[in-house]
Amino acid sequence: MAKINKTYLLMIIPALVVFFSFHTLPLLQGIFYSLTDYRGYGTWDFVGFKNYFNVFQDGRALNAYGFTFKFAIVSTIIVNIISILIAMGLNAKIKFRKSLRAIYFLPYILSLLIIGYIFKFMFTHLLPQLGRTLDWDFLSTNILGNPDLAWVGVVIVAVWQAAAFNTLLYLAGLATVDEQIYEAANIDGAGSWTKFWKITFPMIAPFFTINMVVAMKNFLMVFDQIVALTNGGPGHVTESISLLIFSSGFGGEFAYQSANAVIFFIVVVAISIFQLRLLERREEQ
Repeated sequence: MAKINKTYLLMIIPALVVFFSFHTLPLLQGIFYSLTDYRGYGTWDFVGFKNYFNVFQDGRALNAYGFTFKFAIVSTIIVNIISILIAMGLNAKIKFRKSLRAIYFLPYILSLLIIGYIFKFMFTHLLPQLGRTLDWDFLSTNILGNPDLAWVGVVIVAVWQAAAFNTLLYLAGLATVDEQIYEAANIDGAGSWTKFWKITFPMIAPFFTINMVVAMKNFLMVFDQIVALTNGGPGHVTESISLLIFSSGFGGEFAYQSANAVIFFIVVVAISIFQLRLLERREEQ
């Protein structure tokens, strides 16, 4: 027993040291500096919770929170609807099913920045040229340069890339549904919608919960897609919280953006816990 415990300790301690050094320690340092006026260099003084109060009075930060929440909510809903539909299609008895599954998963293994730059070229050059050729006004302009539509372009790219992982989870959920249940439903004359709503969806409810929580958390932390597509513009209309913290934090507002990061961390954790509680209650019903 003693040998086993030592073995476990030898395996766990290095992992704990690495985790503490690269995760917990920077987190504690960030919380510490959020209580100072540190600019990322030079001397500093304690300012208490002044940085935290200032975040709630900062129009640019509040706009970034508004955009991030709008983007995350819309993207989470759309990606889950699309992922369920794709997963059900790929789970059906069709030809080249395995090949199609591999093709649909490709977006997830590509670099977010590369995907973003490719879509930026499409939104900036290809689609406007196509729109002018076909005389379609809604395609003839670059939506990334439109303050009212730029966020739509970010949503399209984020959903296209994220759907692969969510589809994979839904496929895992669909594999757990017993075919005999569908056969019994067919004998009872159940239609396609009834089978989905009464059988499929309740059976994959735990996977729906995981997908909703993971998708919302990932979309709240959106960064790469925005850097590649708009870099927060036009103006600051597509500036997410993560981008604001990064760009301003290393631009002389280290302590202030550290406070912003702590607030954002608490918000993400609170939303994740709320989602889990709400969706788990839904599963029990």
